[in-house]
Amino acid sequence: MYDNYPTIPYFGYKDENLKTPITFPAQHQTIQPGMEYEMNPQPILENPNYNPSGKLKDKTVIISGGDSGIGRAISVLFAKEGANLAISYLNEQEDAEYTKKLVEDCGRRCILFPGDLRDENLSKYIADNTMNLFGKIDILINNCGVQFPQNSILDISSAQLRDTFETNIYTFFYLTKAVLPYLKPNSSIINTTSITAFAGKKNLIDYSATKGAIMVFTKSLALSLADQKIRVNAVAPGPIWTPLIPSSFNEQEVEIFGTETPLKRAGQPFELAPAYLYLASDDSRYVTGQVIHVNGGTIV
Repeated sequence: MYDNYPTIPYFGYKDENLKTPITFPAQHQTIQPGMEYEMNPQPILENPNYNPSGKLKDKTVIISGGDSGIGRAISVLFAKEGANLAISYLNEQEDAEYTKKLVEDCGRRCILFPGDLRDENLSKYIADNTMNLFGKIDILINNCGVQFPQNSILDISSAQLRDTFETNIYTFFYLTKAVLPYLKPNSSIINTTSITAFAGKKNLIDYSATKGAIMVFTKSLALSLADQKIRVNAVAPGPIWTPLIPSSFNEQEVEIFGTETPLKRAGQPFELAPAYLYLASDDSRYVTGQVIHVNGGTIV
């Protein structure tokens, strides 16, 4: 499925004057959080001109939703910087196996943990087994999420509301609680929030609410863990080309995805991953309780 995986940055313009934005081919997937190998074009996970410098040498990282999209780009970049990865994902086995291969191609170790993180016991299983296999945990990235667009709050069922909150914010609590006893001073926790936490989105009311919760969770947890010298920060992506997009929106919405930004295009996962690297490394040792915005120029 990955024979033609893109390696050249896709900067998203049709003409040399950079005025006409490129649109994506119309497409839709019926099951969330989506499969990366089915996307056209597949997201770009790495900058071919990147030169690693060992910023995460021998660090151990746990990342939820690390199989594809933003999570895959983070996993590969962190592996290039010397980290070993423990990747949690729902059921996207083919995507996860490919990400594992990419990490191992960088000379690092990678273990996979399939399963539904809405079950709190899974978080403890992941934390305990990662500790047993690697001997330490240095970085936690809470990154999993779902979104189910609805035209009105009247269309958001109680089942959808529970699903969105349990996936997008409960799992962050569960995994953080499970990992925290193993973290030492100078460890880092990074949460994926969203531009919708700040700007809202009329057809993603429940999703936006969870992302707002993640933002405040980040700030409150940072204050709580400051005395332990454990830093907690977040990244707020704008429109990024990931499997969540074709599995969330209809074909017409996918086709113009990201063109409303000042840069007139969607971002690629490789353009987002360095923000996580900064927050995970010693470069940000005086940064906690903060949110980095990577959104194509939207001012929030």
